[in-house]
Amino acid sequence: MSDQSIHCTALGLMSGSSLDGLDATVVEFVIEANSASYKVVSAQTFQYPDLLRSRLANSMDLSAHDLVLLDAELGTFMGEKAKLLAAGCENEITLVASHGHTVFHQPELKLTTQIGSPAHLSAACKMPVVADFRSQDVARGGQGAPLVPIGDGLLFGGFDYCLNLGGIANLSFVEGKRRMAFDISPANMALNFLAEKLDLPYDRDGEIAASGTVNDSLLAKLEKLEFYQKPAPKSLGREWFEKDFLPHVEHAHISIEDKLATVSEHIAIRIGECLKGHHKRCLVTGGGAYNSDLINKISGFSEAELVIPDDEVIDFKEAIIFALLGVLRWYEKNNVISSVTGTDFDHCAGAVYLY
Repeated sequence: MSDQSIHCTALGLMSGSSLDGLDATVVEFVIEANSASYKVVSAQTFQYPDLLRSRLANSMDLSAHDLVLLDAELGTFMGEKAKLLAAGCENEITLVASHGHTVFHQPELKLTTQIGSPAHLSAACKMPVVADFRSQDVARGGQGAPLVPIGDGLLFGGFDYCLNLGGIANLSFVEGKRRMAFDISPANMALNFLAEKLDLPYDRDGEIAASGTVNDSLLAKLEKLEFYQKPAPKSLGREWFEKDFLPHVEHAHISIEDKLATVSEHIAIRIGECLKGHHKRCLVTGGGAYNSDLINKISGFSEAELVIPDDEVIDFKEAIIFALLGVLRWYEKNNVISSVTGTDFDHCAGAVYLY
């Protein structure tokens, strides 16, 4: 990155695997050579209509025709919400940056697919759009994930670790002079799946998990999953969750309460294995930061100090950082770190749709 400062306002959109809504935020950035600052102008989470949420949850099983229709519908929905959020802001917004919604993620096959058509999004919000941040990295042999770590370094570099507890738990940190990151395990993707068995969208504060008993047999099977033995860089997708993780949980003949307790324990153990060192500070964001039972369990298995920030950072950190990724792409600056994704060199990713 050059020494010249970048001043830009962008609108970031993030749809995560936990399907708890579309996070949208308008952010002012000042970007220097090795750091950046930001100010959130406006932020809102837009809930998906029940039918759209259901189709997104089952998007992997749709026909090609129906998936393309969903791609266009989601893009239009995202564009309408971006336009709505932008209308309440005085700032001139340069671009909309959209992560999209991941349907397929199989980097070993050089495949990753995020829907939420940028063309339809741009047409609906009448602004330029930067999207499709993962495909280029995967095509070059990288994992295409996680992408947030460049923002961790530029915006939250005062922490030793940045832990995101979204649908998937992932971690970012500096090792030597390079930022490293990887997916750890499923998180809300697994916990919400089980909560829905009790007709609940999620386990508030982890109260149900706290009421259950850890099942040693199920825990042992989860701990032996092959993914956990692989070295970084590595990433997870819903395919792995449904094929490798979920069968063990579903075949366990125990109560939902005990399944929640066991899966929560497993997540905490996996995260604790990654958080090493006393006097290390770990920023915790994502919906799981509100799960007090999970946070307490992670604290029991780790040495680091867990720092829970304000709601704005918890809820919108990923949307903020994807807005940053969009700005970097707009100005043709590198926004993907090779040490994180496994490609041969840092590069600038994202497709631009001008309006």
